[in-house]
Amino acid sequence: MIDQKDFVLSPDIAHSPEKLAQFLAAEMGEAYLAACTYRIEKRSIDARSRQIKVNLRIGFYDKGHDFSLSAQLPTLSKDAPNVIIIGSGPAGLFAAIDFVKKGIKPIVLERGKDVRDRRRDLAAINRFNLVDPDSNYCFGEGGAGTYSDGKLYTRSTKRGDIKGVLETFVAHGAHSDILFEAHPHIGTNKLPGIIASMRDSVIAAGGEVHFHHRVVDLIIENKSIKGVVCANGAEFQADRLLLATGHSARDIFQLLQNKGVAIEAKPFAIGVRIEHQQSFIDQAQYKVKQRPEYLPPASFSLVTQSKFQGIQRGVFSFCMCPGGFIVPSATSPNQVVVNGMSPSRRDSKYANSGIVVSIVEEDLARYKEFGALAGMQLQEELEQKAGSLVGGSQKAISQYTLDFIQGKASKSSHPTSYVPGLEPGEMREFLPDYISEPLAQGFQDFNKKIPGFSSNLGQIIGLESRTSSPVKIPRDKETLEHPEIKGLYPCGEGGGYAGGIMSAALDGIRCAEAIANTLL
Repeated sequence: MIDQKDFVLSPDIAHSPEKLAQFLAAEMGEAYLAACTYRIEKRSIDARSRQIKVNLRIGFYDKGHDFSLSAQLPTLSKDAPNVIIIGSGPAGLFAAIDFVKKGIKPIVLERGKDVRDRRRDLAAINRFNLVDPDSNYCFGEGGAGTYSDGKLYTRSTKRGDIKGVLETFVAHGAHSDILFEAHPHIGTNKLPGIIASMRDSVIAAGGEVHFHHRVVDLIIENKSIKGVVCANGAEFQADRLLLATGHSARDIFQLLQNKGVAIEAKPFAIGVRIEHQQSFIDQAQYKVKQRPEYLPPASFSLVTQSKFQGIQRGVFSFCMCPGGFIVPSATSPNQVVVNGMSPSRRDSKYANSGIVVSIVEEDLARYKEFGALAGMQLQEELEQKAGSLVGGSQKAISQYTLDFIQGKASKSSHPTSYVPGLEPGEMREFLPDYISEPLAQGFQDFNKKIPGFSSNLGQIIGLESRTSSPVKIPRDKETLEHPEIKGLYPCGEGGGYAGGIMSAALDGIRCAEAIANTLL
């Protein structure tokens, strides 16, 4: 890079390649611009005032600079050491790529199906209320994030090479915009193809990826990992195991507890999804009657504190999806769980977001017999209650937001992005008061920040219960190895060390590097 400069521009210039080129020619000089090439390094929107601005960082490079990125990985040698990876979500997949780069052969075991076959099971959930426990919005190639928005923003800036993760996505087909957007987003419609391309790179290099391989047992001898056993009878041997199963692999948490492997309870949150017309959010956030085409659909981030029964609790928005859809994310036919996603263009007329309440230790008192799995038991109980209210279908209970605040059951529903359909009712039929009352307080506070947010313009849809894992699998801070089981490396969201695609990918790479240090 020759130089880089920061500019504050109007959105119509910042989002138009032609107008930006004209501005830079005037600002830097046509001769300077003709002697080099440039690209956007960072772009963010400042909509805090009515005069919307865009912060732009431009990098200037030597003429003919090669910006291309290669997806090809080095070919593994026949005697490369093996490492088993359970789970093909971002943690497992990025760990696999990093292993290949280091000359280590990854053997990836995925309980679900590849992205193409997985789509058929998602269609069956939406159209016919049929939930395959091994292939759904949570399980399958790419993990929960594949069909759950594809947002890449993270606050985990100290955890690793964020730019490297983004470049890997671009090399495998993602739009290069993600390299400079402040809140990068791939989109649910594009992410499956990118995930498949990453898998193909691993296999082409000599790694292994096995679908329909749900792990049901760990082979442990003298407190050391020796391999795993799958439900289909297949066994794999290795003395290093990366456990990257995601936040919904409850059978794995149960397996660890049954085998006496130390696990811990972890803070998490439960609540609902709120859905509005995207035009309402645009007007509220951009303070305009109609959003200009050069501005992306507006989003929001809300947080407050509530007090119930003398206990302070956080209430906050989670996984906000502008121009998105609400989707059924249950992993069992008798549950109702909802989540949000957005396509790459974010062109749905709806906006949705989780609004959730922090679960504290006192809430889990009646589940003490389950030990570290108390939070998991609470999740399961509420999901089944929500399911029982809709007769075992994948319909979800809905309620106008103001009705919820006032404690009135809703008799009708707004049109929705949630394909299985809604049953108007009362959230308090399945939400305990330590969730519903802080939620009601939170909505009242959020309405002060975004007027009309908690009116009956919006409706809440439940249950949002898979915000994060309720279980943490401990590991040594330096080696990242389980403190009791040699060769076991908990990783990503399922281990309690990540909270989204980017942070999970970074943790996968970090764990791969820790394992490589013991093998090379």
